Amino acid sequence: MSKEIKSQLITIGENAKNASQILSMSSENIKNKALTNMADTILKQCDNILEANKLDMENAKKKGISEAFLDRLLLDSKRVESISEGLKSIVELSDPVGEEIARWQRPNGLDISRVRTPLGVIGVIYESRPNVTADAGALCLKAGNAVILRGGSESFNSSAAIHNCLEKGLEDSNLPKESIQIIPTIDRDAVGYLLEGLNGNIDVIVPRGGKSLVERVQNEAKIPVFGHLEGICHLYVDEHADPIKAEEIVINAKMRRPGICGAAETLLIDEKVNKDLILKLISSLKDNGCEVRGCEKSQLIDDNLIPANREDWSTEYLDSIISLKIVNGIEDAINHINEFSTNHTDSIITENKEIAEKFMREIDSAIVMHNASTQFADGGEFGMGAEIGIATGRFHARGPVGVEQLTSFKYVVRGSGQTRP
Repeated sequence: MSKEIKSQLITIGENAKNASQILSMSSENIKNKALTNMADTILKQCDNILEANKLDMENAKKKGISEAFLDRLLLDSKRVESISEGLKSIVELSDPVGEEIARWQRPNGLDISRVRTPLGVIGVIYESRPNVTADAGALCLKAGNAVILRGGSESFNSSAAIHNCLEKGLEDSNLPKESIQIIPTIDRDAVGYLLEGLNGNIDVIVPRGGKSLVERVQNEAKIPVFGHLEGICHLYVDEHADPIKAEEIVINAKMRRPGICGAAETLLIDEKVNKDLILKLISSLKDNGCEVRGCEKSQLIDDNLIPANREDWSTEYLDSIISLKIVNGIEDAINHINEFSTNHTDSIITENKEIAEKFMREIDSAIVMHNASTQFADGGEFGMGAEIGIATGRFHARGPVGVEQLTSFKYVVRGSGQTRP
């Protein structure tokens, strides 16, 4: 990395730290005003955003990028409008800063409370989805944090166009424009310096992208990380599944948007499920353009399946491909998931409540579901507004990372002259 870029990044970190101190004391009304201004500006600048995205799409196609990747990169007027609506939905969320989580009194008269506080400065590293620019910037702002964004090279122009709208919304609301900054280079070395923390100015890193990006962040970061390495999501069709629900959920979980982390990658089916239903599920997947890779037992049911190997059970396709395995009941399904799980999202389809509860109790993923598509693994669908990502770790945040998860807390102790004996 050139000395000029390194110096520029240090300045960005210092400016973010200064902005975070102002944001931590900013009122809910001021932050909401900024978010509203951002949302309005994005709609006004829709043509400019789409023009920038067109350039990104053209460059990506020249590189031979996959269709799933292109879908994540693509913006149209409807998606731009959705970005604006996402910002407005964050306005409606309660401000977590200053919220009293708990309060109690000690026998000696001390009054102790636990209160939410901002994390400080958050670094977000993401790849193809330009909407993350708005989602991440807005969520961090709502929680009183400054944010430094580093988008992927493929979405560079789109992200910059969206960031210009966020910056204008901040300035129009008298908040420092450094509250939401974007790294102005596609130099990969910039990521390494971000992971070092920019001289102590970044408090946490959030990666959003493919396995190689997240793996690098988790291996190299010298500061805390929120993130998940892969989203190998499972669907288990139990023998007590409703056939209509099963078909609708399977197709939606895999094919609604195959390239997102909540898309189902492995379909497990109880061997006691009627073979006609198994064939129906396979046929529906194929009719919707999905390649099905099956285990030996499933190939006996449909000999046109592509043979699956062990590697398929641990592959996040992010494409119109699904692996199929016939299992011997709930225990076998749970054992398979626990062996190959990335602890993201897993769902069971059954009308047997006892089996459903067993599944949700024994599967240790960030999100477990019953009779629902794994594509609901999304902060917006959880009523949390937009999300900055899905965390599969066990510390601080797990599952969709929304405004509450972007805060820490402090203890406030009120006394009346107490001294400790």
